[in-house]
Amino acid sequence: MLATDIASVLRLQAQCYLPDNIESEAVIRTRLASAPDTAWIAETDGKACAYLVGYRSRLGQVGALGDGFEPAEAPDCLYLHDLAVGPQARGLGLGPRLVAHALAQARREQLSWAALVSVQGSQAFWHQQGFAARPLDDPGQARALASYAGGPACYMTQALLA
Repeated sequence: MLATDIASVLRLQAQCYLPDNIESEAVIRTRLASAPDTAWIAETDGKACAYLVGYRSRLGQVGALGDGFEPAEAPDCLYLHDLAVGPQARGLGLGPRLVAHALAQARREQLSWAALVSVQGSQAFWHQQGFAARPLDDPGQARALASYAGGPACYMTQALLA
């Protein structure tokens, strides 16, 4: 993902998320600047139709909606913050391909875990990608999880290294 893709990210976000889950252009720009190598765009016919953004984190740390990315100094986890596939690209397998690409990068970097917050009823999709629900014991992390709208948000993880 490049800074020139941000207009497309905003368009895709508006197509895919409930209004309360949409993040501002300023937040997206700040996140891209802090973790540019863990932000990807998928295109069809030269037009952005899906994206995935994440950052290196620690297991059990939840990125609240609207917060900037704070990449960990000693990461053990790739936190996948946002995946969106526009309606014109649904059924093309781009979501799973973006996830597989991100997880392969995390494995190359020897990160032990991948984690995310499932929103808007997407838990079945993430389960198909190998993620499982994981409880959060820390009250601060539970509050971050509660910042997501549109039904119960679920913290999910996947072990990457055997």
